[in-house]
Amino acid sequence: MKSINKVTILGRLTKDPTVRYTPSGSAVANLGIATNESYKDKAGTPVEKTEFHDVVLWARLAEIAGEYLKKGNSVYIEGKLQTRKYTNKTGQEVKVTEIVGNDLILLDKAEKKTETPAPEAPIDDESIPF
Repeated sequence: MKSINKVTILGRLTKDPTVRYTPSGSAVANLGIATNESYKDKAGTPVEKTEFHDVVLWARLAEIAGEYLKKGNSVYIEGKLQTRKYTNKTGQEVKVTEIVGNDLILLDKAEKKTETPAPEAPIDDESIPF
């Protein structure tokens, strides 16, 4: 039996993307995306539910996110769900589940950011803590 690991979300960015570079020079971007669901409960009362998703983009997609996306933008992302563990700075093991995006569609008018953020320190490929 074959299995499928595919995620599709359409939502708004909860903050500006964070872009870093690995020691080997690969770009990696972290995004926070909120999706909303509206429905009526058993009593007929409208309910609004928001889910928050952590998304990771690599290579050119990460660079595009850093150049064109900002808090509040609508974005469509396809990818896969990934769970990984790492040890944080205090020595505790942390388990995170995130979406690793492989397709990105900007839904708002794309405007290149005018300010250039300062480059961040390189990160270690083996333990990316975000």
